[in-house]
Amino acid sequence: MKYKVLLTGKNKTVIDDFFGQLDEKMEVLTTSIRYDDIMRHMKYIEPDAFVYCIYNESRDHITRMITIKPKICKGVIPFIVIGSEEDCEDFQKIAVNTADIIMATLLKAADIEEKIVKYIEKQKQMEEEARRQIEEQLAEAERKRRKHILVIDDDPTMLKTLKESLHDEYDVATAVSGKVALKFLENKTTDLILLDYEMPIENGPAVLEKLRANDATKDIPAGRHE
Repeated sequence: MKYKVLLTGKNKTVIDDFFGQLDEKMEVLTTSIRYDDIMRHMKYIEPDAFVYCIYNESRDHITRMITIKPKICKGVIPFIVIGSEEDCEDFQKIAVNTADIIMATLLKAADIEEKIVKYIEKQKQMEEEARRQIEEQLAEAERKRRKHILVIDDDPTMLKTLKESLHDEYDVATAVSGKVALKFLENKTTDLILLDYEMPIENGPAVLEKLRANDATKDIPAGRHE
């Protein structure tokens, strides 16, 4: 798998090295140092890393890159700086803790590639772990959530009896007809529908047919109650 790496900056030697020596594990692309150009490339390319190839950068330009880093990387895409030792030191003095990785050009090309790839892979592993934890938390919250039951029956006594027998474990709503139930479901949802089979005007099968014909209610489990 190749990772997409977007380069910008004035250090043409470093950029040429990326294209000539660092393309085994990386798909290398370039953009100008103009903000609008960088943002367009970030949007359409969606790179795995952003590399700022510095060479005699002015304080104003470094400051501008500090300002736009949160916008282009959003805390997810690694912001990497590569240049001479002197340029890297100057960058560090002006942009303290801005770069995720700073590398001097005296490193071998293979070492630069390995360091970038390892950082990208570590970042992706962390993102995957974070997603997994969120999914687990949502699943746990769903398991702990009190389930909701909608009971449909034309007999008020039966509705009261069912509600009293279920309310310790479930949130229960009642409806005296299919029409009332469908109106309720226009703005609310439920986890289960208990449906009386014999009802005047519309019996259970007719109400169930309407529930299954509605995209909002067709997947709600429904059962007949006696």
